[in-house]
Amino acid sequence: MTRVCSIFSQTLQLLPRMEFESAVRKYGAERHARGFSSWGQFVAMLFCQLGHAKSLREICGGLAASEGKLRHLGVATAPSRSTLAYANEHRPWQLYEAMFHQLLGKCQAMVASRTGNTRKFRFKNKLVSLDATVIDLCARVFDWARFRQTKGAVKLHLLLDHDGYLPEYAVITEGKRHEVRVARQMRFTPGTMLVFDRGYADYDWFHRLGQQKVQFVTRLKDNADYGLIEERETPRRIGVMRDQVIFFYKLARQGKQCFFRRVEFWDEVQNRLLVFLTNQLTLSAATIAAIYKERWAIELFFKALKQSLRVKTFVGTSANALKTQIWAALIAMLLIKYLQLRSTFSWSLSNLVALLRQQLFVYRDLWTWIDAPFQPPPQPEFMPEQLALALAQSANCSS
Repeated sequence: MTRVCSIFSQTLQLLPRMEFESAVRKYGAERHARGFSSWGQFVAMLFCQLGHAKSLREICGGLAASEGKLRHLGVATAPSRSTLAYANEHRPWQLYEAMFHQLLGKCQAMVASRTGNTRKFRFKNKLVSLDATVIDLCARVFDWARFRQTKGAVKLHLLLDHDGYLPEYAVITEGKRHEVRVARQMRFTPGTMLVFDRGYADYDWFHRLGQQKVQFVTRLKDNADYGLIEERETPRRIGVMRDQVIFFYKLARQGKQCFFRRVEFWDEVQNRLLVFLTNQLTLSAATIAAIYKERWAIELFFKALKQSLRVKTFVGTSANALKTQIWAALIAMLLIKYLQLRSTFSWSLSNLVALLRQQLFVYRDLWTWIDAPFQPPPQPEFMPEQLALALAQSANCSS
């Protein structure tokens, strides 16, 4: 039987050690290190996420309880709480961001190589969703992250690629930073189909997206000041009420000639009228509504991130420690996504996280386990023959 190391160690092998050490040298993460390596800190923070540890005591105690199995992880001994806390506060969080992008490339290659990969829409444009979520903090403890008078918070701005539902880009800011201010600084590949909600309403940014050959779908605000250019004939599709070509007076006064579509759609499930805005002038109105419905995927991603990983309670109070933990959570999410993509078993993300947490230090082949998680491990090929006791033989003879 082939011998294997722990499932946690095999999972860490998805992050090549040479690439990690190269990033350590790039950011000078071990400039003042005294025995505790950046790799040891990285293993501890991933254990925090995958093992669902809630505090420094649980991280260090959980690793110390598995002391005999840590060498497979590339760690000599478990760190003390003060050592790990100091590393989280002082070592640059940019190291974790770099490892996130390296792992993202591997996940995207896995998505591209999957056989039978079917797209939900016929258009060839890359579909991505843009949104932000607020992570609440205690204002007394995180005094640098003031959000309201008695509340602290940071915002995680995320770009979700719908091919594999992978987080493609992330920015962590203070809670007061408006979403559209971050969006203006982003650059998208020409031809991208971008979906976002009404919180990103900015006509100048809409015009700039059009100049960059980026198509978008969003919802139109009720107080939008626009003029009608064309009333299109609506097909006999359930839900489509109106299809119009419009312009915004604000852009017209600035001399910017830019046309948009206004699509009215009746949602029969929630009995409400939805008004969509897009700069895509050729797709059907029903397709525009279906594209916006896909935006719900990023809401589900935020929900899974907060429920399955440690981004609601933090093991450090400084800005650097908080960003380190959030980037570690995003790396853990990519690791889980990679296992989910490679597995032939129909995993739900929550079940995979829960069972992986229980199997972290089990010595079993990872790739066999994720394909057949409820099958018993294989028995050794050589089983020693059970010998009979001489006492039992003599007793049989006497009888």
